[in-house]
Amino acid sequence: MAIYTVYEPPLRRSETAPDPERFAFVRDGFSFWAFLLAPIWMLWHRLWLVFVGYVIVAVALELALRAVGASSTVTVAAGVLLALLVGFEAATLRRFTLSRRRWKNAGIVVGDDLEAAEHRFFDTWVRNGGAVAAPQAAPLPRRPAPASDVIGLFPQPGAPR
Repeated sequence: MAIYTVYEPPLRRSETAPDPERFAFVRDGFSFWAFLLAPIWMLWHRLWLVFVGYVIVAVALELALRAVGASSTVTVAAGVLLALLVGFEAATLRRFTLSRRRWKNAGIVVGDDLEAAEHRFFDTWVRNGGAVAAPQAAPLPRRPAPASDVIGLFPQPGAPR
């Protein structure tokens, strides 16, 4: 079962309700394509700011390793580690970009695949009149106020023992 974060696009000028065709489902987990082809993956998903940051980090890493005289094995290992980082954080990078573009987080849905997740999400979305009801958290139980003046492990200085 995969977990997807659902993002609702901002309304266009001619729209009164969000277009379900434009919703974005971001799958949590490792992204093989982001690991293998990070710059192309970023450009494909229109992650311009992320792409610029990636290029800056990759160039700075390469220059720093050359400055300290690192071997080619270390340079390749650092490149693979950077690619792994992008692969593991691909969903976070997409969510960051969507939220910067003012897309609203519409919820989280679980499904066997993207189609099942979309079906489950939009079924709930239609039943609630175009809005997904956020789960209500149970209220926290109230604790009685402490009877003494001791806060934490130590009493206040000068207080009677």
